Amino acid sequence: MFGIVNYNVGNLASVQNALKKAGVDAIIESNPSKLKEYDKLLLPGVGAFGDAMEHLRDSGMFESILEYTKSGKYLLGICLGMQILFEKSCEFGENLGLGLIEGEITQIPKSSNEIKIPHAGWNLVSKVRDSALLDGLNDREYLYFTHSYCVRDLKHALCVTEYGVKFSSIVNKDNIFGIQPHPEKSHDVGIKILQNFIKLR
Repeated sequence: MFGIVNYNVGNLASVQNALKKAGVDAIIESNPSKLKEYDKLLLPGVGAFGDAMEHLRDSGMFESILEYTKSGKYLLGICLGMQILFEKSCEFGENLGLGLIEGEITQIPKSSNEIKIPHAGWNLVSKVRDSALLDGLNDREYLYFTHSYCVRDLKHALCVTEYGVKFSSIVNKDNIFGIQPHPEKSHDVGIKILQNFIKLR
């Protein structure tokens, strides 16, 4: 079973449709007590970090996600869903995340007139570490981004991207994965990443 965590923050329908194209009928799950029933979970997210964490706590998903990851089952965070896997963010003041991966979310610096915030559109992701999540992908691929904050710590990076600064665009620690760009908006490459996640054993 493949679940999409519903905590009232995220483009759930488009993620569900992308997973269907990738070969799985995912269930949008709103009941935190049922997360443990799934073989894999996807954690989407759009908007502000602090709001997302508030929704996670109010929905009861916060503790359930922590318990789920302790089981060793795979979790994939997408966009803001990736960012909240980390310890904290400085977006609109300091906000604590799930703390599943070490690191902090910081704003993309506007280092020149060419850097527009948010970072929106297609950009290159460059592979820096091998992973089954990246099977069949080239060392450099274009994916679709929409974000103003990023992970500049590269300790857990599978892929990095440059936009004024170099940041982690795909990350992995143990059974936890995160992807800053939107796979559901990244055409064939995004679908391939989702297919690889589905196949993880």
